[in-house]
Amino acid sequence: MKVAFCSLGCKVNQYETNAMAQKFIEHGYEIAEFDEFADIYIVNTCTVTSVADRKSRQMLRRAKELNSDAIVVACGCYAQVSADEIEKIQDVDIIIGNNEKNDIVEIIEKYNADKHGEELVSDVMYNEEYVEFGPTTYTEKTRAVIKVQDGCDRFCTYCLIPFARGHIRSRKIDNVLDEVKKIVADGYKEIVVTGIHIASYGRDFKDGTSLIDLLEQINGVEGLQRIRISSIEPIIMTDDFVDRLSKLDKICDHFHLSLQSGCTSTLKRMNRRYTAEEFYDATQRLRAKFPNASLTTDVIVGFPGETDEEFSETYDFLKKIDFYQMHIFKYSPRKGTKAAVMPNQVDGKIKEERSKKLIDLSKANELEHNKKYIGKVVEVLFEEGEDGIYKGHTKNYMCVKYKSNENITNKILKVNISKIEGEILIAE
Repeated sequence: MKVAFCSLGCKVNQYETNAMAQKFIEHGYEIAEFDEFADIYIVNTCTVTSVADRKSRQMLRRAKELNSDAIVVACGCYAQVSADEIEKIQDVDIIIGNNEKNDIVEIIEKYNADKHGEELVSDVMYNEEYVEFGPTTYTEKTRAVIKVQDGCDRFCTYCLIPFARGHIRSRKIDNVLDEVKKIVADGYKEIVVTGIHIASYGRDFKDGTSLIDLLEQINGVEGLQRIRISSIEPIIMTDDFVDRLSKLDKICDHFHLSLQSGCTSTLKRMNRRYTAEEFYDATQRLRAKFPNASLTTDVIVGFPGETDEEFSETYDFLKKIDFYQMHIFKYSPRKGTKAAVMPNQVDGKIKEERSKKLIDLSKANELEHNKKYIGKVVEVLFEEGEDGIYKGHTKNYMCVKYKSNENITNKILKVNISKIEGEILIAE
């Protein structure tokens, strides 16, 4: 039988989608592309925004259009917190939560036996330990993503993810290292360390272990050449953390620090647990130790109560930080969150205007950062190529194109930047 997957949202979801696919392969199933004819369609849903919810519903309906007789399965974060909404979609046969992903094959084979639709969504808030998925490596061309942590205890007022993922659970260091060694043996030079809230890594061990301890261990794996850190909370960037991080030769100097607002009053309403000044200090610590660092971030515009003055404060703060790239999101109410019932919800037109202003700033920043590299030699891991044109990334995540007569996929080469085309650096 053929199984097709659609993975929405973050790298953790993508990692777990691959884990489920591996289980089906072990049981003799064939994996198909989602837009192909298949016997089973599995949508690993996301609920980070209302747009993600809508996309999840669209893909579930799309599955039945591809094969009206197929088994359609909804799993993941949207299924975990909004199973009642998914039940209204007639095309969905099985709904499972995040706890049940590990048993996906058995659940579907049971359904095949009795043809009785099921909803299996247990409460993730009772999970106490990290659950291993088995051989799960998720790869993006020449880099591999490794999940080291699950859950979040921050409870930001706009976010449902703690209810979808449960409390923090960290993966044992030995298990992480075993997977990293396998990744290197398979020929991958770069890994991305990811989780739902990786800044909290090790806290649940209650023995003093933290993320920097894990990164130091990973850095010692022979044959690995690059370690990239996924989105991380800024308050982890203490003097000690940044100092120890700067001594790891494989760390990529691209840091995605999740900001959300440059106004301390707005951050307080969001329950972000740091001030704008504390965030700024974190960026300066990083730039002192990583002078070529690319800093990227997420920003929410139009959060309830955000005045023109507060938005101006955010705009000025973003100019001051000078991010390489910014991902801009218009606030959307999430049913079940504190922010959804806050007073002074911001008009949609105002959100649109503020979003455009920040997107324009982000594009201008990116262009100015890229211009600085014209005439410089950079080291690039090339990830893919077509018709002799290869594309890859520097350690600080600049995208580079290079023409070569030989196949340079998965090779790290030094090249000279000659010009810019759009958002891409062109090398000689």
